[in-house]
Formats: sequence, C-alpha cells, structure tokens
Amino acid sequence: MSEQTQTGAADRGVRGYGGGDVSTVISVEDVVRQAQAIAQDRPTAEALQAMVEGETFLSIEALRAGYGKMEILHDFDLRVGKGQSLCLIGPNGAGKSTVLHSIFGFTNIFSGTVTVGGRDVTRLSPQQKLKAAGVAYILQDKSVFPGMTVEENLLMGGFLKDSVDQAREAAEKVFAKYDRLAERRNKPAGVLSGGERRLLEISRALVMDPEVLLVDEPSIGLEPRFIDMVFEILDDLQRGEGKTIVMVEQNAKKGLEFADIGYVLVSGETALAGRGEELLQNPEVGRLFLGG
Repeated sequence: MSEQTQTGAADRGVRGYGGGDVSTVISVEDVVRQAQAIAQDRPTAEALQAMVEGETFLSIEALRAGYGKMEILHDFDLRVGKGQSLCLIGPNGAGKSTVLHSIFGFTNIFSGTVTVGGRDVTRLSPQQKLKAAGVAYILQDKSVFPGMTVEENLLMGGFLKDSVDQAREAAEKVFAKYDRLAERRNKPAGVLSGGERRLLEISRALVMDPEVLLVDEPSIGLEPRFIDMVFEILDDLQRGEGKTIVMVEQNAKKGLEFADIGYVLVSGETALAGRGEELLQNPEVGRLFLGG
C-alpha cells in the first residue's frame, strides 16, 4: 500500500486487515459480520478432537468465561495434543486473549472446565497452574524489567522454585541453550533489541520447565527478521522439547504457517477450525484475515 493510500485510509478512519489499495480494505466490523456469516456450521467437539494427534493434553469443555459479570467466551471448546501447537486468530475483540487468560486463571469462569494432562485445573490460581500443572503464560511485549540485568530478569521466572539455588540452576540451563542471552547476562535488559527482549520473555517462562506455553502475540512490535527468529525458537520448543503451545497471533499468516491447528474466533465462539495449512488455503480465511 502506498503512503498516499495509507494516508487516505487513515483519513477515512478505516480499520482492517490485509493489503491492497483502500478499496480492498475490510473494516473490523465487516470482518466480524462476514465471519459470522460463514460460521453457520460451527465445528463440533468431535471435529476438534479429530485434529488432535495422540491423546488430548489440553482441553477446554463448554467454557463460559469473562471479566466481572461480562461473559466473553460462550460454550467454548478447545482440544490440543501433547507437543502440538494451536493458533487462535480472529478480529479484535473476538476473545482470543481471553482464551489464554481463562486457561491461566485470569478470568471469571462461569461454567465449563479446563483440563491439562487429565487434571481439572479450572479453579487453580495462576501460581498453581505454573508450579503444579506446568502451564506458563508468555505476555505480550514490554514485560521485561529494563533496569534489571538479563540474569535478574531470568531469575524472576523462578520465583516459585523452592529455593534461589534451584532458580539459578534452572536459569543456567536456559543460558546454556541461548548463547545470545548468556553473552548479555550482566547487561541491563533495557539495552536488548526487540528480538532479544522477546527471547528473554520466552526464556523467563522456561525457568519453571512448563509443559504448556500460552503465547500472546509473539510477533507484536518486531521487525521481520526478529519475527522469524522468535518463531524458530517456538518451533524448537515444540518440535525439539515437546512443549504444547497455544498462541494468539494477529499476524494470521505467520501464526497459521507455524501451528498444527488453527481456530478462527468470532464473538467469543469458534467460527472455523482446521489444520493450519488448511486454513491458509481457505479462501474465506484468506479474504478476511490474510489480505488475499
């Protein structure tokens, strides 16, 4: 899109997805309406289960959840196997981050269940989810402490360890895995590049050796070269270490290229679901979310 066209879009107050000139930009409101229109046959629990490889490791059953008294998720279901990845895409306000928040314990749960490894964790606190159930939440950008050193930031990830020595031992394992961080361990985190900060955020979650990683917008605010680096790191954690990953990603193309499974959320419900590569080829997904 040219600078002139971008300016024209901004002048018109257009908000949307994709590329092309301003005549092809779809507003967020239109995306929601059109996505609802193609979601008449919402995926069943059986269809979601069919996408799982092996046994289901993380599942959500008929979840109604939100903030205060406001319900955001409506009878929401999710299934993902151990060592699989799942990406949630959809328009702003669809409830994508609310799914992650509900898994980790940041929302009010009105009904339904969240199960990890066969254990009902619905009512556990975030601290219990991390320490006892092996579920870690990787926040969006700017969650590092810039005035603290890289090592101090990393040690913060081990605050639930039984001792400081255990936290240090776990941090050293992370340093051994990522030379880029080890070389900067005594530098303030504020001097790191955007990609290095994101690596630090991911690494801090790894100190507790979680089995499930909830990753919120890993590409946000990053240059393309750092986006590729972050997804390579996540791929290694999934393929190399068997981590189960549930991700929210506004860059729908990048998220679906990465993930084994994709869900398209609209108004707190799953409108479409399929293998990542299948959704990439879906013309409606392409038109609404991939700029094609």
